[in-house]
Amino acid sequence: MTILVTGATGAVGRHLVTTLLARGADVRALTRKPGDANLPAAVEVVAGDLADPTTIGPQVFDDVDRTFVFPAQGLDAFVTAATAHGVHRFTVLSSLAAAKEFPRDHGSASQLHHSAVEAAVTGRTDVWTILRPGTFANNLLSWAWQIRSGAPIRAPYLASAQAPIHEYDVAEAAAETLLADDHLGEAIPLTGPRALTRSEQVAIIGEALGREIPLVEITPEEFRAETAQFVPEPVVRMLLGYWHDTLTVPDVPRPVTAVTGRPGRTLAQWAADHRADFETA
Repeated sequence: MTILVTGATGAVGRHLVTTLLARGADVRALTRKPGDANLPAAVEVVAGDLADPTTIGPQVFDDVDRTFVFPAQGLDAFVTAATAHGVHRFTVLSSLAAAKEFPRDHGSASQLHHSAVEAAVTGRTDVWTILRPGTFANNLLSWAWQIRSGAPIRAPYLASAQAPIHEYDVAEAAAETLLADDHLGEAIPLTGPRALTRSEQVAIIGEALGREIPLVEITPEEFRAETAQFVPEPVVRMLLGYWHDTLTVPDVPRPVTAVTGRPGRTLAQWAADHRADFETA
């Protein structure tokens, strides 16, 4: 049988594809632009857009019995079509916000979106696993242009502490849930192995680059003003709430060990893997 991977060219999906192939699985990758996918030759690449069900023909599901669900908009029609064509098992990429562990999560942009994604699957089948990663280390790529140019990073709440997770750990946890039966019916929280202040996060990236990165703490109001034209207000509000709360209650690390049997990758490992993203051309 074949495993269908949606979001196959994204940061998680691409590593999931290579992990599944390495473990002997047959993989079909769904992407909007097959010609640009640049995936291994052993992968069957098919065209389709999760947000537009008219682009996903029944052949996408031929011989597929399980799928990795990327949290795109408009999943209901996709999941309905998948179950109608015999796909009976789903691993869903969600967010820790959907667990609503903190008041800040309730009604946040991430919680509303990912709760709807989860419901699209759990309302149609009983055979699922939900992965709920916390903040991705990849979010730190938003600092890449400042770091490449030598400009200071301007950020609020530098003493707040999060546990950023490497996208490879999320992908490998997804592979485990698709290949084994140990986590069916579970919603699994995932974070990096250690909570680090935002100042420490910048310093770790600097260590990977072999240089100090200038850092300036700004107020929440300054952050809102500087990002208003690039980041939607609900997302700004969500970020500021998260960083504010983790000043006094740092993220509790919940690494992927329970799923993969291995400790999660450190932020230093992530920074080394992404060194080229922060270096000048």
